[in-house]
Amino acid sequence: MRPRWKGKGAEAKALADPMSEIVSQLQSSLLQSNACALLSGCSVLLAVETEQTELLTRACFGKPIITAEKDKQWFQLGLEEAFYLCYSLKCLKIAGEDNFVKNDVDLWLYMKLKKVKFPDFYKAYSHLRMKNWVLRPGLQYGVDFVAYRHHPSLVHSEYAVIVLSEEGDAGRLRVWSDFHCTIRLCGSVAKTLLMLNVDKNGHGAISPSCLERYSVEECTITRWSPEQSRDDQKASENGAK
Repeated sequence: MRPRWKGKGAEAKALADPMSEIVSQLQSSLLQSNACALLSGCSVLLAVETEQTELLTRACFGKPIITAEKDKQWFQLGLEEAFYLCYSLKCLKIAGEDNFVKNDVDLWLYMKLKKVKFPDFYKAYSHLRMKNWVLRPGLQYGVDFVAYRHHPSLVHSEYAVIVLSEEGDAGRLRVWSDFHCTIRLCGSVAKTLLMLNVDKNGHGAISPSCLERYSVEECTITRWSPEQSRDDQKASENGAK
Protein backbone atom coordinates (compact mmCIF):
# COMPACT_ATOMS: atom_id res chain seq x y z
CA MET A 1 0.00 0.00 0.00
CA ARG A 2 1.46 3.34 -1.06
CA PRO A 3 1.61 6.27 1.38
CA ARG A 4 -1.40 8.56 1.16
CA TRP A 5 -0.12 12.11 1.40
CA LYS A 6 -2.44 14.87 2.53
CA GLY A 7 -2.54 17.52 -0.12
CA LYS A 8 -0.24 18.74 -2.85
CA GLY A 9 3.33 19.26 -1.73
CA ALA A 10 3.01 17.19 1.45
CA GLU A 11 5.52 14.58 0.31
CA ALA A 12 8.08 17.20 -0.69
CA LYS A 13 7.65 18.94 2.65
CA ALA A 14 8.24 15.68 4.51
CA LEU A 15 11.36 14.88 2.48
CA ALA A 16 12.75 18.36 3.13
CA ASP A 17 12.18 18.01 6.88
CA PRO A 18 13.00 14.39 7.85
CA MET A 19 11.65 13.06 11.14
CA SER A 20 15.13 11.95 12.22
CA GLU A 21 16.31 15.56 12.11
CA ILE A 22 13.28 16.83 14.01
CA VAL A 23 13.79 14.28 16.80
CA SER A 24 17.48 15.17 16.93
CA GLN A 25 16.59 18.85 17.40
CA LEU A 26 14.12 17.96 20.15
CA GLN A 27 16.72 15.80 21.88
CA SER A 28 19.26 18.62 21.82
CA SER A 29 16.75 21.19 23.10
CA LEU A 30 15.59 19.02 26.01
CA LEU A 31 19.19 18.27 26.98
CA GLN A 32 20.16 21.94 26.99
CA SER A 33 17.20 22.86 29.18
CA ASN A 34 17.75 19.93 31.57
CA ALA A 35 14.07 19.06 31.09
CA CYS A 36 12.29 17.21 33.89
CA ALA A 37 8.79 15.75 33.70
CA LEU A 38 6.43 14.53 36.42
CA LEU A 39 4.76 11.14 36.78
CA SER A 40 0.98 11.38 36.88
CA GLY A 41 -0.74 8.00 37.03
CA CYS A 42 -0.50 6.33 33.63
CA SER A 43 0.98 9.38 31.92
CA VAL A 44 3.84 11.85 32.31
CA LEU A 45 3.46 15.64 32.40
CA LEU A 46 6.09 17.94 30.92
CA ALA A 47 6.20 21.75 31.06
CA VAL A 48 8.10 23.32 28.15
CA GLU A 49 8.87 26.65 26.56
CA THR A 50 7.74 27.87 23.14
CA GLU A 51 10.63 26.31 21.18
CA GLN A 52 10.13 22.89 22.72
CA THR A 53 6.37 23.11 22.25
CA GLU A 54 6.96 23.39 18.51
CA LEU A 55 9.51 20.57 18.47
CA LEU A 56 7.33 18.19 20.51
CA THR A 57 4.45 18.90 18.14
CA ARG A 58 6.57 18.39 15.02
CA ALA A 59 8.12 15.21 16.43
CA CYS A 60 4.70 13.91 17.55
CA PHE A 61 5.46 13.29 21.20
CA GLY A 62 2.52 13.62 23.57
CA LYS A 63 -0.37 16.02 23.33
CA PRO A 64 -0.71 19.61 24.60
CA ILE A 65 -2.86 20.32 27.65
CA ILE A 66 -4.82 23.55 27.89
CA THR A 67 -4.05 25.39 31.16
CA ALA A 68 -4.31 28.94 32.50
CA GLU A 69 -0.53 29.34 32.50
CA LYS A 70 0.65 31.74 29.80
CA ASP A 71 4.41 31.33 30.13
CA LYS A 72 4.47 27.53 29.88
CA GLN A 73 2.86 24.82 27.79
CA TRP A 74 2.15 21.44 29.38
CA PHE A 75 2.37 18.21 27.41
CA GLN A 76 0.93 14.86 28.40
CA LEU A 77 3.21 12.00 27.35
CA GLY A 78 2.28 8.33 27.18
CA LEU A 79 4.41 5.87 29.14
CA GLU A 80 6.21 4.58 26.05
CA GLU A 81 6.85 8.11 24.76
CA ALA A 82 8.24 9.34 28.07
CA PHE A 83 10.47 6.32 28.60
CA TYR A 84 11.78 6.61 25.04
CA LEU A 85 12.86 10.22 25.67
CA CYS A 86 14.31 9.28 29.05
CA TYR A 87 15.96 5.91 28.44
CA SER A 88 16.66 5.72 24.69
CA LEU A 89 17.38 9.37 23.87
CA LYS A 90 18.72 10.32 27.33
CA CYS A 91 17.22 13.80 27.05
CA LEU A 92 14.51 13.81 29.72
CA LYS A 93 14.47 13.32 33.48
CA ILE A 94 11.31 12.08 35.17
CA ALA A 95 10.42 12.73 38.80
CA GLY A 96 7.92 10.96 41.02
CA GLU A 97 5.31 12.42 43.33
CA ASP A 98 8.08 13.17 45.85
CA ASN A 99 9.76 15.40 43.22
CA PHE A 100 12.88 13.22 43.25
CA VAL A 101 14.19 12.13 39.86
CA LYS A 102 13.78 8.40 39.33
CA ASN A 103 16.58 6.28 37.94
CA ASP A 104 15.98 4.01 34.94
CA VAL A 105 15.25 0.91 37.01
CA ASP A 106 12.78 2.61 39.37
CA LEU A 107 11.04 4.24 36.43
CA TRP A 108 10.87 0.89 34.63
CA LEU A 109 9.30 -0.78 37.67
CA TYR A 110 6.78 2.06 38.04
CA MET A 111 5.67 1.80 34.44
CA LYS A 112 5.44 -1.99 34.64
CA LEU A 113 3.17 -1.55 37.64
CA LYS A 114 0.93 0.85 35.74
CA LYS A 115 0.90 -1.23 32.55
CA VAL A 116 1.42 -4.98 32.77
CA LYS A 117 2.58 -5.35 29.17
CA PHE A 118 4.75 -2.24 29.24
CA PRO A 119 8.01 -4.14 28.45
CA ASP A 120 6.50 -5.62 25.27
CA PHE A 121 4.82 -2.39 24.23
CA TYR A 122 7.95 -0.35 24.85
CA LYS A 123 10.14 -2.73 22.87
CA ALA A 124 7.71 -2.54 19.95
CA TYR A 125 7.38 1.26 20.26
CA SER A 126 11.13 1.88 20.38
CA HIS A 127 11.69 -0.63 17.55
CA LEU A 128 9.61 1.46 15.15
CA ARG A 129 10.53 4.88 16.55
CA MET A 130 14.20 4.15 15.96
CA LYS A 131 13.28 3.56 12.33
CA ASN A 132 11.73 7.06 12.31
CA TRP A 133 8.12 5.90 12.21
CA VAL A 134 5.69 8.08 14.14
CA LEU A 135 3.45 6.11 16.48
CA ARG A 136 0.13 7.19 17.93
CA PRO A 137 -2.41 5.25 20.04
CA GLY A 138 -4.55 2.89 17.96
CA LEU A 139 -7.49 2.36 20.30
CA GLN A 140 -10.03 3.80 17.86
CA TYR A 141 -9.04 1.12 15.34
CA GLY A 142 -8.92 -1.73 17.84
CA VAL A 143 -5.12 -2.03 17.66
CA ASP A 144 -2.21 -0.99 19.87
CA PHE A 145 -0.63 1.69 17.68
CA VAL A 146 -1.00 3.30 14.28
CA ALA A 147 2.21 4.11 12.40
CA TYR A 148 2.88 7.13 10.17
CA ARG A 149 5.93 7.68 7.96
CA HIS A 150 5.90 11.36 8.95
CA HIS A 151 3.72 13.88 10.79
CA PRO A 152 -0.01 13.00 10.74
CA SER A 153 -0.76 16.43 9.29
CA LEU A 154 1.15 15.44 6.13
CA VAL A 155 0.30 11.78 5.64
CA HIS A 156 -2.28 9.21 6.65
CA SER A 157 -1.16 6.32 8.85
CA GLU A 158 -0.06 3.27 6.88
CA TYR A 159 0.02 0.53 9.49
CA ALA A 160 -2.27 -0.68 12.23
CA VAL A 161 0.11 -2.24 14.75
CA ILE A 162 -0.62 -5.11 17.12
CA VAL A 163 1.98 -6.12 19.70
CA LEU A 164 2.14 -9.81 20.54
CA SER A 165 4.37 -11.80 22.86
CA GLU A 166 4.63 -15.31 24.22
CA GLU A 167 3.21 -14.15 27.54
CA GLY A 168 -0.26 -12.81 28.14
CA ASP A 169 -1.60 -13.14 24.60
CA ALA A 170 -3.71 -16.25 25.01
CA GLY A 171 -6.83 -15.87 22.91
CA ARG A 172 -5.64 -12.78 21.01
CA LEU A 173 -5.61 -13.36 17.26
CA ARG A 174 -5.33 -17.09 17.83
CA VAL A 175 -8.13 -18.12 15.49
CA TRP A 176 -8.72 -17.22 11.85
CA SER A 177 -11.99 -15.44 12.56
CA ASP A 178 -10.08 -12.91 14.68
CA PHE A 179 -7.57 -12.35 11.89
CA HIS A 180 -10.37 -11.99 9.36
CA CYS A 181 -12.22 -9.34 11.40
CA THR A 182 -9.05 -7.38 12.14
CA ILE A 183 -7.84 -7.44 8.54
CA ARG A 184 -11.24 -6.35 7.23
CA LEU A 185 -11.24 -3.46 9.70
CA CYS A 186 -7.75 -2.42 8.62
CA GLY A 187 -8.79 -2.61 4.98
CA SER A 188 -11.83 -0.42 5.59
CA VAL A 189 -9.59 2.35 6.94
CA ALA A 190 -6.84 1.84 4.32
CA LYS A 191 -4.22 0.43 6.67
CA THR A 192 -2.02 -2.66 6.57
CA LEU A 193 -1.99 -4.87 9.63
CA LEU A 194 1.51 -5.02 11.12
CA MET A 195 2.11 -7.60 13.81
CA LEU A 196 5.15 -7.17 16.03
CA ASN A 197 6.05 -10.34 17.89
CA VAL A 198 8.26 -9.54 20.86
CA ASP A 199 10.47 -12.43 21.91
CA LYS A 200 12.19 -12.09 25.29
CA ASN A 201 14.55 -14.94 24.37
CA GLY A 202 14.34 -16.42 27.84
CA HIS A 203 15.04 -13.15 29.66
CA GLY A 204 12.71 -11.53 32.14
CA ALA A 205 11.79 -7.88 32.59
CA ILE A 206 13.53 -7.03 35.86
CA SER A 207 15.27 -3.96 34.45
CA PRO A 208 15.39 -2.04 31.15
CA SER A 209 18.76 -3.59 30.37
CA CYS A 210 16.81 -6.73 29.39
CA LEU A 211 15.53 -4.85 26.33
CA GLU A 212 18.85 -5.38 24.57
CA ARG A 213 18.22 -9.13 24.62
CA TYR A 214 14.67 -8.89 23.27
CA SER A 215 14.03 -9.33 19.56
CA VAL A 216 11.15 -8.17 17.39
CA GLU A 217 9.73 -10.07 14.42
CA GLU A 218 7.73 -8.00 11.93
CA CYS A 219 4.88 -9.55 9.99
CA THR A 220 2.46 -7.71 7.69
CA ILE A 221 -0.84 -9.37 6.86
CA THR A 222 -3.15 -8.36 4.04
CA ARG A 223 -6.42 -9.75 2.80
CA TRP A 224 -6.13 -11.84 -0.34
CA SER A 225 -8.85 -11.25 -2.88
CA PRO A 226 -9.71 -14.05 -5.33
CA GLU A 227 -10.72 -11.32 -7.79
CA GLN A 228 -7.02 -10.68 -8.38
CA SER A 229 -6.48 -14.01 -10.14
CA ARG A 230 -9.68 -14.63 -12.08
CA ASP A 231 -9.20 -15.91 -15.61
CA ASP A 232 -11.78 -13.59 -17.12
CA GLN A 233 -10.01 -10.60 -15.57
CA LYS A 234 -6.72 -11.67 -17.15
CA ALA A 235 -8.45 -12.19 -20.46
CA SER A 236 -9.96 -8.73 -20.24
CA GLU A 237 -6.56 -7.20 -19.50
CA ASN A 238 -4.99 -9.06 -22.42
CA GLY A 239 -7.76 -7.86 -24.69
CA ALA A 240 -7.20 -4.30 -23.60
CA LYS A 241 -3.58 -4.58 -24.67
